[in-house]
Amino acid sequence: MPPDPGYHSFELDGFEILVGRSAPDNDRLTLRIARARDLWLHAGGHAGSHVVVRAIDGPTGEVPKHVVERAAELAAWHSKARAAGGKVSVHVCRAGDVGKVRGAPAGQVRLRRYETVRVYPRVAE
Repeated sequence: MPPDPGYHSFELDGFEILVGRSAPDNDRLTLRIARARDLWLHAGGHAGSHVVVRAIDGPTGEVPKHVVERAAELAAWHSKARAAGGKVSVHVCRAGDVGKVRGAPAGQVRLRRYETVRVYPRVAE
C-alpha cells in the first residue's frame, strides 16, 4: 500500500484538483508540491484545506471558469465556513503568490495578491 500523500485528488476536464487533509499537509501541498503557475484556493477568513489546481498534462495558461468554481466549492466544503451556511468567499491566486511567514503555524500562509469567488460549499462526488 503506497503512503498517504496527505491530500485528496480529483480530476475534472484535464485538470487535477488536490485538497489538503490537515494543516501540515496543507503546508506540504502548497509549498512543496504545487508549482508556481498552479492555481491555489482557500476559504477566506476560515480554517480549512488548501486546494491546488493543475493541468494533468503539465503547465497551462488559464484554468476554465467551471474548473475554478468546482475547486472553490471543494475549498469551501473542506473549511469551517461550511457550517455557516450560504455562499463562501474563496481566495484564488497562483501558487507562486503564496508564501509562509517565518514562525507561522502549520497551514497559515500569506498571499501577495488574489481574487475572490463566492460559491456554495459542495462535497466531492
